Amino acid sequence: MWVATVPQQPAGPVPTIFTARPNPKLVCRYLPKPKSFRFGAFGIRLRLNKYKVSAVKKQLPELETQKPDSEKLRVGQEKGEGFDLGWLPAFPHVFIASMSNFLFGYHIGVMNGPIVSIARELGFEGNSILEGLVVSIFIVGAFLGSIGCGFIVDKLGCRRTFQIATIPLILGALISAQAHSLDEVILGRFLVGLGIGVDTVLVPIYISEIAPTKYRGSLGALCQIGTCLGIISSLFLGIPSESDPHWWKTMLYIASIPGFILALGMQFAVDSPRWLCKVGRLNDAKAVIKNVWGASEVEKAIEEFQSVIKNDGSDLDSSWLELLQEPNSRVAFIGGSLFVLQQFAGINGVLYFSSLTFQDVGITSSALASLLIGVTNFAGALCALYLIDKQGRQKLLIGSYLGMAVSMFLVVCAISFPIDEQLSDNLSILGTVMYIFTFAIGAGPVTGLIIPELSSNRSRGKIMGFSFSAHWVCNFLVGLFFLDLVEKFGVAPVYGTFGAVSLLTAIFATYFIVETKGRSLEEIEMSLSSDFMSRDK
Repeated sequence: MWVATVPQQPAGPVPTIFTARPNPKLVCRYLPKPKSFRFGAFGIRLRLNKYKVSAVKKQLPELETQKPDSEKLRVGQEKGEGFDLGWLPAFPHVFIASMSNFLFGYHIGVMNGPIVSIARELGFEGNSILEGLVVSIFIVGAFLGSIGCGFIVDKLGCRRTFQIATIPLILGALISAQAHSLDEVILGRFLVGLGIGVDTVLVPIYISEIAPTKYRGSLGALCQIGTCLGIISSLFLGIPSESDPHWWKTMLYIASIPGFILALGMQFAVDSPRWLCKVGRLNDAKAVIKNVWGASEVEKAIEEFQSVIKNDGSDLDSSWLELLQEPNSRVAFIGGSLFVLQQFAGINGVLYFSSLTFQDVGITSSALASLLIGVTNFAGALCALYLIDKQGRQKLLIGSYLGMAVSMFLVVCAISFPIDEQLSDNLSILGTVMYIFTFAIGAGPVTGLIIPELSSNRSRGKIMGFSFSAHWVCNFLVGLFFLDLVEKFGVAPVYGTFGAVSLLTAIFATYFIVETKGRSLEEIEMSLSSDFMSRDK
């Protein structure tokens, strides 16, 4: 298991070493001119340089085979041979952190089917307000968790904050599973939301701070993959609930298991080297960098960390009022706007309405429809994993929202224009699937990743907390009013609005998003600070 190997300081990426290779022509050219010797009457002439040249030629294959491992790795990568494994030392730590996103996805889907059985067993069946409360109290807890996360992570670091957040996650799942009344279910869902709110802020911060710069985007995309797998797992496990009215209890008991894994795994994971440096644990920070990034990165990284800390101030207590100062106010505006636009671009509304869209083409099982959507979301997240460090955040975000806009307008055309009914249904399905896929490529993973990348080391927790609190408020509002708006105005105008907001977000990303691909967090912070200072002069 990977946890057993972490304390042994696994070797990071080996620095590239360029070795000089002797050229036979150059060797011949610069060897001394031949000296001739005669041995007696036989006149035997030996040209010593001939033997020197041949000896050098014989040594060339040996020199080639004796190249250091780093040189072999470099040559292999240039020729397309082998794999680049520089991300591997950080992967176990990122994987454990992504367990939080798995829990997030699981709790999103866990109430989809069983809510009817829960309402029937606990005596509030048919009361849409109470059913909505059981679902929405999760968002209230998540909002409060997001607000409080910044303070905790500044004080205790990411690793301990993860472990603290598992307490409400585990307790909430167990209380909900053993509930005998509506109040107990509501309390359990609130506690789960509280833990999820902390984790949704914490995971992007943790991954952005421990991932090597070159792989920060790809490793950050694992958040979206974790969420997708959590949703798909809950949908699979929810299938028996259609025939077993008590199956919801089992599903909620199962929800506590990833929490235990997360708490235990974080005991062996590393803490953020940036936070360690900020609290004065310099040797620990160097050890983490050596293990995860490679020994060659230690001195450069520590120098950058200390430079930023000197610029920001060494005290740990950042104030919420600092978000009103530049450049924090600009990043907070970008972060809050991205999440507001993401939610009003309609992702939750489209996900909710997708089951009805699939029913129109004969897919009557809501579980099967949700599973198809989950698989599409997962496929898009895999594409993001490959593209995000190649194409960059800004391009992926713009392309994603343009694709979402086209998808929504396609659905609007299919509904509004007088075309064949079968063709209309097929275009609606195509538009819905395209929307989910393009969302998962950029709007989903990039939004959560780019905000901590743009944030300063000192205020990263507060900015992320503010941005995600805006996310949860808008999530609640869309869920509250979506069906009423559809009933009042129809699907086409609502989806058309989603498309227009997607188009607006693509324009916003064009003018406000700074590309962060291939740049360390310290480079980005110093760049934004210098831009502000130059404008202020």
